[in-house]
Amino acid sequence: MKEKEKVKTAVVAFGGNALMGEDGNSTYAEQIIKTDIMCNKLLFLFDMGYRILITHGNGPQVGNFLMQQECLAENVPPMPLEACNAMTQGQIGYMIGHRLRNTFTRNNIKKPIIVFITQVVVSKDDPAFNNPTKFIGPFFNKEQSDKLSREEGWLMKEDSGRGYRRIVASPRPIDIIEKEEIAEMAHKDFVVIACGGGGIPVIRDEKGCLKGVPAVIDKDFAAEKIGNFIGAELLLLITPVDRVAINFGTPEQKNLSKITLEEAERYFSEGHFAPGSMGPKIEAAIQFLRSGGKKAIITSLDCIESAIKGEAGTEIIHCH
Repeated sequence: MKEKEKVKTAVVAFGGNALMGEDGNSTYAEQIIKTDIMCNKLLFLFDMGYRILITHGNGPQVGNFLMQQECLAENVPPMPLEACNAMTQGQIGYMIGHRLRNTFTRNNIKKPIIVFITQVVVSKDDPAFNNPTKFIGPFFNKEQSDKLSREEGWLMKEDSGRGYRRIVASPRPIDIIEKEEIAEMAHKDFVVIACGGGGIPVIRDEKGCLKGVPAVIDKDFAAEKIGNFIGAELLLLITPVDRVAINFGTPEQKNLSKITLEEAERYFSEGHFAPGSMGPKIEAAIQFLRSGGKKAIITSLDCIESAIKGEAGTEIIHCH
């Protein structure tokens, strides 16, 4: 890279499902294998001259962890949801950082890596607290779902025709407590892992002090917010599908390759994207471009390299 060439920054947001099996249940060893695949896919971005900030979801992991907490509640005091967010953020952050260092070692890459336990401010008045939409944990069939609703008081909802999952509140991020430190490390060419699971949700009281709240922030919105703060040009949102589609699941389904910000806004307003799945990704991409980002790409883990080359994925750009 030429000395005067401007360094580009990409924020890469992996869903928690990218590290888990399709049913939301995976052993730690299985998650390590998927993390290794993910880390190897990122090498292409370094070759393209990007410095990288990585964030990740934690929906399956935090849901599973809550189930473990509740199963042992009679013997061990269970931790609240925000603490479980912190625990899974640390676990997944460690896992990505650990495996990425090994990937660098195998490829003779010398780059520093830092993992942030990140707190993200939300509003106590956010309407999401009265309208839960965020899927967490594994999938259940209808009979299991009804039993969990009845016996555990869980709110359950069908997820994209794949089964039923627990839903919790997903308030919008307002501020990122550690944003200055994250930006400093990113600008010093550290590979930064931050805002995992969307961040640990906290609110400010009248005196400005922080307090954790029971919710799971959508990692796509947190990725967009930290991306804009550090001046990232690219927001790369990794999903289970290769491309975004409108009229999904109907005979009129159309896969989208490259669309403008205006087209994305129109499709979003027409209701093409479900609130609990593709909706937040499209909305985060829109907000990223509105706030100064240059490009957003939505694609699968396998198609990262092809998507960056414009051969796969859905690319959202400003109208030229």
